[in-house]
Amino acid sequence: MAMCLYEHNQNAYTSVAAMLSSTGKAAVIHPTGTGKSFIGFKLCEDHPEKKICWLSPSKYIFDTQLENLACASEGYQPENVEFITYARLMNMTDLEMKEIKPDYIILDEFHRCGAAAWGQGVGRLLAMYGEVPLLGLSATAVRYLDNQRDMSDELFDGHIASRMTLGEAIVRGILHPPKYVQSVYSYMDDLEKYSEKVCQIKNKKRREQAEDCLEQLKRALDKAEGLDVLFDRHMTERRGKYIVFCANFEAMREAMGKVKEWFHLVDEAPHVYSLYTEDPAASESFKRFREDGDERRLKLLFCIDALNEGVHVENVSGVILLRPTVSPVVYKQQIGRALSASKQTKPVIFDVVNNIENLYSIDAVKEEMEAALDFMRDSGSEKEIANKTFEVTGELKDCLRLFRAMEGALTASWDVMYLEAKRYHAKHGDLLPVLAYETDSGYALGRWVATQRMNRRKNDPCMTKERIAALDKIGMNWDSAEDRTWNTFYEAAVDYYAKHGNLDIPAQYETESGVRLGRLYRGIRKKYAEGKLSAEKITQLEEIGIEWNSVLVRRWMKYYELAAEYYREHGDLNIPYDYIADGLKVGIWISSQRESYGMGRLSKEQAELLDGIGMSWDRFESKWEQGYGYCQRYAREYGDINQISEDFQFGSFKPIVWIRTQRYRKRIGKLSQERIERLEAIGLAWNKNQAFWEKGYAHAVEYVKEHGSIRMPANYVCEDGFKLKGWLNNQHTKMKNRKLSEEQAEKLGAIGFV
Repeated sequence: MAMCLYEHNQNAYTSVAAMLSSTGKAAVIHPTGTGKSFIGFKLCEDHPEKKICWLSPSKYIFDTQLENLACASEGYQPENVEFITYARLMNMTDLEMKEIKPDYIILDEFHRCGAAAWGQGVGRLLAMYGEVPLLGLSATAVRYLDNQRDMSDELFDGHIASRMTLGEAIVRGILHPPKYVQSVYSYMDDLEKYSEKVCQIKNKKRREQAEDCLEQLKRALDKAEGLDVLFDRHMTERRGKYIVFCANFEAMREAMGKVKEWFHLVDEAPHVYSLYTEDPAASESFKRFREDGDERRLKLLFCIDALNEGVHVENVSGVILLRPTVSPVVYKQQIGRALSASKQTKPVIFDVVNNIENLYSIDAVKEEMEAALDFMRDSGSEKEIANKTFEVTGELKDCLRLFRAMEGALTASWDVMYLEAKRYHAKHGDLLPVLAYETDSGYALGRWVATQRMNRRKNDPCMTKERIAALDKIGMNWDSAEDRTWNTFYEAAVDYYAKHGNLDIPAQYETESGVRLGRLYRGIRKKYAEGKLSAEKITQLEEIGIEWNSVLVRRWMKYYELAAEYYREHGDLNIPYDYIADGLKVGIWISSQRESYGMGRLSKEQAELLDGIGMSWDRFESKWEQGYGYCQRYAREYGDINQISEDFQFGSFKPIVWIRTQRYRKRIGKLSQERIERLEAIGLAWNKNQAFWEKGYAHAVEYVKEHGSIRMPANYVCEDGFKLKGWLNNQHTKMKNRKLSEEQAEKLGAIGFV
């Protein structure tokens, strides 16, 4: 029985197949839990006669994926896969690599190929099999802790067949929205720190005020729910399986010691397991956790890093994050352990910070959801929206407010803080410390500066004219953070309009000074749509040319008009990928329209307009024509296409890679006779060595015509740089060793070569 993919994976696989055929490289970037490994297995199923080299961080990850595949496809297991870990590949000799002889290569969790040692092994393999189609699978392409390296650029030249964020998967209903519960685990250290600061205040009145604030804070925290009550209230599946992520071994051991304290209201005797090896297969404890089907007991698995990626555990009811986590990649992977495209119930995520200062928000996931919602609304795909938000609970807002009040109460006298502000200005050249900034003496200068702004806006009597003037002298900016953001955006938007004549700002656009204008612009439009943008700001933007309702339509039509102009001139829409007209990347736009059409994101009217100018929706056909067009251009402008260097590019297109693919496809019988003839017509030789020989022979013929003899000076070089004398010497050696064909020997003899 053939594999049956979820719709989102089938769409991705269709894009993968087309992209592998046209470019030889394709990456799929889908979040944890969406079943992206099935895309790789579908490739194995569709090419049973081909050998697939599957690379992964560990064999356990691969074995788990095979188990999930067997469950989802009535037992199907690929028999054409040679599995290799990145660690093993790193230690393989060139001879061992040559024995692999793959027809396809799959890099699972391909962001891990950025590691120095593993990357060297992958680099050697890809250099050896440069013509073999390459598929990559990962939840992220970016190595956040490695200078933000984007491995989709490094390994796949930016050829991304399908990209989806965690937020988008939730919005589209591919992953069920979680119930997100926030809490504070330990705040005693914070209270002790504040108590010490209170004791150091010399002014009696201020010390009494601070003591009163500290007491309120203690009472509020005492009333807050403990973790036992929190888990009791929100663990809906009280006999389910929960994964507890810990920062390190010590933290895990401490947390395991609190099981009875934290979970006694849910289950007095839960089953507790631990996993702290990098290889889950080596853990008997993990195996027992997976197999535990006792419906009378809560099941808890405490682990460190082993389940951050790749390993999927069925029927997980939720995860408990004992934070902090540094990498957003790890954070999303840990959340992903509770999310699955096959899961029908709402998972619970407990985000438990170990103290108030390490509070980590879920803004990253919310921003991804907002971006997906904006795109789907703008593209007319609102019917595909399944979830607009998810439930967030907890008492952290009150705790944060009280902690901030405590910091304010501990602030030194105005004169002391002014001196600290003056020192800050002298050192940094401005008075814009971040909100959490503290001086070396422990003074909360960031909050003090924010308080001065607030006091002035409220006309607080304490903000006298003398104090205002004193702050003005050291560069005080009285605008709020929101106002400063608006001013930065507006100034950059005015400059953009002056340069481009419109405000159709691309989402990723960034100014030379580092202002992320595209992102700010998206936020402004969102506020406008929600009715949260003031009339004054709306007027300001309309004065510089913003059109709220037709930006996307006008932008689309502008690209369409340029594409139509290309069609009228060339008779087709085989537009090179790097083609630019009027400063717009029309080649990339045409490619994106095919992708949007395949995913059902183009309106009927848009599709009909493109049909009217000869649009071919077959991505493979289009990509081939683009590649052929580039090679035609090279032959016309530079000459012999068989001599294209490795480094030569038309924009992001590398002709040499495309040519290798055509030679490979001809060799395996996958290139039509029509295309073979078209490529031969522009001079492509199917054997590169033969092509080089023919070039040398042509130069030799020309030399004889000009000089009357084949004799020439030592080290003679032709005008185009071809080392003809060296080539002839090489032919002499081959002739002595009987390595020249009879035809080649006869042709050389005919021009006097002895």
